[in-house]
Amino acid sequence: MAHLENNATDCFPIDEFTNRYYLPAMYGIICVVGLTGNLTALVIYLTKLRPWKSSIIIMVNLAVADLLYALSLPMLVKFYITKNWTLGELMCRFIRFCFHFNLYGSILFLTCLSIFRYIVVVHPLKAAQISRKRWGVLACLTVWIVSLLEIGPMLGMITELRTGNVTQCVDFASNDTEEVWWYGWILTVFGYALPLVVVCWSYSHIASTLSNSISRHRRSSSRARSLAILILAVFVVCFLPYHIMRVLRVNSLRRVGMSCTWKRSINTAYILSRPLAGLNTFFNLALYTLAGDKFQQAFWSLVHRGTHMNRTIAVIHTPNNLSKSDLLRI
Repeated sequence: MAHLENNATDCFPIDEFTNRYYLPAMYGIICVVGLTGNLTALVIYLTKLRPWKSSIIIMVNLAVADLLYALSLPMLVKFYITKNWTLGELMCRFIRFCFHFNLYGSILFLTCLSIFRYIVVVHPLKAAQISRKRWGVLACLTVWIVSLLEIGPMLGMITELRTGNVTQCVDFASNDTEEVWWYGWILTVFGYALPLVVVCWSYSHIASTLSNSISRHRRSSSRARSLAILILAVFVVCFLPYHIMRVLRVNSLRRVGMSCTWKRSINTAYILSRPLAGLNTFFNLALYTLAGDKFQQAFWSLVHRGTHMNRTIAVIHTPNNLSKSDLLRI
């Protein structure tokens, strides 16, 4: 357990300083940007963009997942500043659950977007069918159910740690090492590595198709490439360090002979990777903009409400008959 290593006095407690100062600052920034950005995105989707296509339905659900995660962060900020959890064990489990539910839900939503875009670009004859609402609704229901099944067991693994009058809400990787070890590997393989393979496979075929297309220099093709790079960047920059450091963190707790310095160093790197995983909410905000010009038009319509633009662009309608270049922007 994590508290055993805290008894050691032969090394500098850099992980405790990182917990105290780095986590509240990062979670505070993510909370403010996540709340503002995703609330704005939801307002745009709900009031400005009609009718909804399957990709927009996925975007809306992604924004809802990010918003729920952002709403849970103020309690963590308070906990890391005061170093004392006062909300009870049930809320502790729920808050830790929210982080992982958002993490693996976001991974699956981004994977769905990659699959849908693959169908639009590589199999354009099926594009009109895959853009229908029912496919978006089905994909989102599947993501929520699978995410719940993946993360549900975690509710029984998260615990509180009481030392005197101080209560700690222990993070997932610092709980019972034997349970966390095998369960963490299952999450890493099926919750992250497998979706990453699907995303890479989808975008490799998209890149190949666009490179051979006569429209490869069009703005829509450039936007599709940028979107692919953005999603791959989220998987590598945000999600990969967290999954690597989580494995190393749990392994350091399982090893008996590891020095205190190494344990604290690994724990510090693990702490640094946790808000990094939460930064996927920042990338998702850019994703909404890259998804197509319609969102940008609706955004400026919202910003400049009361002006002539707002009077003339009340609702941005998406035509029912879409060309392939139009579909690339959805």
